[in-house]
Order: sequence, then structure tokens, then C-alpha cells
Amino acid sequence: MFNNYKNITRLSQFLLMLVMVGFIYSCKKTDVIGEDPYAGGKQPLGVKFDNTLPDPALATQGSEVTVFIRGLKKYENNYKFYVNEIEATVLNLTDSTARIKVPNNASTGGLSVTTNEQTFFGPVLTIEGKVSIDDSFQQINGATYRENNGNISLASIADLSALPNGNLFLVGGFNNFDNKWTEKVPNGGIAQIDANGAYVGPIANDPSSITFGKGANGGLSSITRLSSGTHSGKYIVSGIFSSFNSTRSNRSNINSITRLNSNGTLDSTIIDVINPTPNDLTKNRDTVPTFNGGVLGSIRKSFVFGNRVYVIGDFQYYVRRFYERSTYDTKVLDIIKMNQMACLKINETNPVNEGDLDLTFHYNPVTKQSPAGGNGDITNAIQQPDGKLILVGSFTTFNGVPANRIVRINLDGSVDPSFNVGSGADADIYGITYNATTNKILITGLFKNFKNTPKQGVAMLDLDGSLTSTFNFGTITQGIPTYAGQLNNGKIIVAGGFKTYNDVIRQGFMILNPDGSLAPGYNNTGQFVGTINKIVESASGANTKVTLIGYISRFDNRSFKSILRITLKN
Repeated sequence: MFNNYKNITRLSQFLLMLVMVGFIYSCKKTDVIGEDPYAGGKQPLGVKFDNTLPDPALATQGSEVTVFIRGLKKYENNYKFYVNEIEATVLNLTDSTARIKVPNNASTGGLSVTTNEQTFFGPVLTIEGKVSIDDSFQQINGATYRENNGNISLASIADLSALPNGNLFLVGGFNNFDNKWTEKVPNGGIAQIDANGAYVGPIANDPSSITFGKGANGGLSSITRLSSGTHSGKYIVSGIFSSFNSTRSNRSNINSITRLNSNGTLDSTIIDVINPTPNDLTKNRDTVPTFNGGVLGSIRKSFVFGNRVYVIGDFQYYVRRFYERSTYDTKVLDIIKMNQMACLKINETNPVNEGDLDLTFHYNPVTKQSPAGGNGDITNAIQQPDGKLILVGSFTTFNGVPANRIVRINLDGSVDPSFNVGSGADADIYGITYNATTNKILITGLFKNFKNTPKQGVAMLDLDGSLTSTFNFGTITQGIPTYAGQLNNGKIIVAGGFKTYNDVIRQGFMILNPDGSLAPGYNNTGQFVGTINKIVESASGANTKVTLIGYISRFDNRSFKSILRITLKN
């Protein structure tokens, strides 16, 4: 009986299941719940690149390369083959290989095939040319910023200065260079490397060796080595910081600019101060920066000309400390309104006046302050060999005079009307560089026209401000150029966020001839990501070495940390 009950129960369950299946099936036939998400999808084509490098893996423009790819032959006459998004000619196709001719304007990048509206991606083909990464330059850890929680991010290198022995001083927004950060001694915006990129630190038991201590407590934007006078071999550094190598607040006394000794230590002086507590003899004297002068705000560029330092930036006041009326704990400030520019003295005869404001530059003795300056930001500047300054930015007037994003400043701070830039730029100028060998100026930015002449973000000027008629910058897409600098041989390095130049793939970096055309053989490098702040070139046998600094994360599809060196074959 128990067995019969089990059989009846199983039969009932089976019949119930059939009813449920029938109900569900009938609902599917009559009710449209939604479209099949997989309906209409493209059928797999069976095209696949092998996990094998091309042969040869290092090719030249115009050469032949064998690529290992399967399943493409059945789509013959219905596909396109690309080298870094530039179409290549297929010379021969088999079931497992494709023999291609590398396009003459190809650069390092991935191989790909498009057929039946589908794209298949393959390995990277390295294009050999006249530009290569100099692997003898061994600085790979570069500039980073280490936060209190231990997180590390990319940081910028703003400027560099060459030493007589071939080493380089670097300054920027980093506090961890070459991973040398320690809690007691971070790399506060300054570091030294040798000619091969190796970090140079203090040498034990050698007081003359480089020792920055904590460095700056903020970012550094400029460094200049003094080459004459009693301070020859020392350095002027500027940026936005209030102390250098200091662990005591009363020994800060810096306003975004100071002078360093040749070994990187702060150039300081012991002075007498007022002591309101005579019983405490430790407060009769104080150690302060010898260079007593600065600004309230940031300095973007500083230039040394003769025994003067010209500073340009985002500030409205010059400031110095009046030590004669100061105490050990409290310093009396002398403040003068100075808009965006100031000239500070390097006093050779009276150290007490180091950093004093030069009242013959950008100063009105009647109002006892500077003229208006620009009605917009100054983003960059250069100094000509004669000491005059050329400023660029977002301003449209300077000292009340029309000046569309570019202006030249005389040695007294007035606008130079002989600078022949006419109507200037129709949008912001971000960068400006000058090459003393070619005597040419290059500007970069958002502008589309300069002096009412079409110029898509790059223009070349003569020293008088007129356009160089022989240079014609082409058309770029998907971005803007942020840097252009000319080499001594006339070739021009351009970098930015663009993708093409005159319809040729150039992923953020290219080298042009002096006329603006792409330099044959010099455009083999792949993707560039970042911005360049400065380039420094040096001869190396028959070749040229160029050090690039800035905020750089990739060059030729390789990772970097704001500094690298490349070789240009001549």
C-alpha cells in the first residue's frame, strides 16, 4: 500500500510538471517578453593573430614584414591591413601569414585588420628610424609625489640646470625622486642626476657633496645657475614655497624664491635681531636666508640677467623682511604692490640688501606700486639675449596697452611697441620657447590665427615678432599642441594631445623640418602621453641627444616618469 501511495504521488508530480511546462510554453508563444539580446550579432569570422611577433619584429618604413595571422585568406579582397592605424599594402597572403609592406609614414604601434565591419588587433610592430629611446640614460623611477598615506603618483619636472661636470639639477613638483624619499629627508622639489641619469645624493664625510636636506616645502618652477660675480656657482630657485631645508618655522622666511649654495644647501646669513627677552641670549641672533626678497604668490618663471633676477607669475605683492626691526620670533614685513612682474637685486657689495626690489622696473614712483600688468594670466615667458622679456598667456591688455596674449617688455617694465605681433593670437597661448642658435621663437596654444594668419596652435616668430614665412604648421586632429621647441639643426619637436598631423597618425609627438613638414625618418616613435616643459640637447658623436622633462607618462609606448633621453641620428 505504501508503494502504491508513492507511485500515485510520483504520477501526480509528473502530471503537475507537464501542466506547468505547457503553461509556460503557451505564455512564450502568445506573450512577447523582450527581444533576444543575442539576435542579430555578427557571426565569428575566424580571423586571429598568432601570439608571435612579426618577422622581423623591428622594421623600417618601406620594408617588408611577415605577420602571423590565420583565417584571413577567405576574405581576400575584402579587408584592410593597418600598421598603427595607417593602411599597409599586403604583398602575399596565405592561410597562416600575411606579407605586408610597411607604409612610408608608419610609426611604432599595433597591427590590425578590418574585414566585414569587424576589427582584429595584433601585436605591436616596432618601426626603426632616426629617433630612439636612449637606454644608457638609466633614470626610470623619475619624479613622483608620495602622500602621507603612502600613495605614489606621477609628478612634474619643471626645469633643469646643467653643472660644469655634466650633472643636472632638476626641480619640480615632486617629493620622491628615483624612489629616494624618506620621512626625514624627502626630495622637496629638487634633485641631482649625473650625465647617465643616475641619482646623485650626499657623500658620507664629504661636506661639499650635494645635500638638499628636506628641500622646498612646495613646488619649484625654475632653477638658474649663477655664472659670474661673487655668487658664481650658486643657484636661484623659484616656485611657490616658504622654507628650504628648514625644520624650524622661524627659519623659513622665504617667499617663493631663494638662493642655494653650490652644494644645494640654503645660502644663509647670521644677523642680529631685537631681543625683547635679554635674559635669553639664544634670541640675540638669527639665521636667515641671505636672499631677502620674494612675492606673495607663485613664480612661474625667473630669469637672471646681470645682477638682477626677473620674476614672472601669479602674484600681486613683492615682500621682504625688515630685519632691523624684527625679533627672533616675529619678522616685520615690507610689502609693495607688484602685479605679475618684479625685478630683484643680486647685491654684490651689501649683502643686507640682497633681494631688494629694483624700483626702475615695472614700478610707478608716484603711486608707489606697479602698473596694472595683464588683464589675464601669464602662462609662460622667455628672456631675449638683450634682457627683454616676452610674455604669453590669456591676457588681451598689458599695462593698459592692447596685447592679445603676447607682449614684449622693455628693461624698465614698459610694453615694447616695436614688437611686431600686430593683432596677436585669437586665443590663449600656453607655451613659448626660444633657440639662441636659430634666433627663432615658437609659440603654442589654443589659437587658430596669429596676426590674422591661419595658424593652428603653433607659430614661428622672428625676434622682432614677425611671422617666419617659411614655416607653415599643418592640420592636427583630436587635441592641441602644448609644446614646440627648435633644435640647433633647425628641426622642431612638437608634443601635445593630438592624434594626426596632416592626416598622418602622430600620437602626441612628432619632429618637423624647419618648414613645418614631417621630417622623414624622424617620426617612427609610437604613442606619447603627457606634456613637455623643456628640452635640452647635447652632441654625442655624429648624433644628438635630447633630454625631455615635463609631466610624461609614456613615450614610444613605454612608461616613464617625467624624464627621458632620446637619440636623434643625423
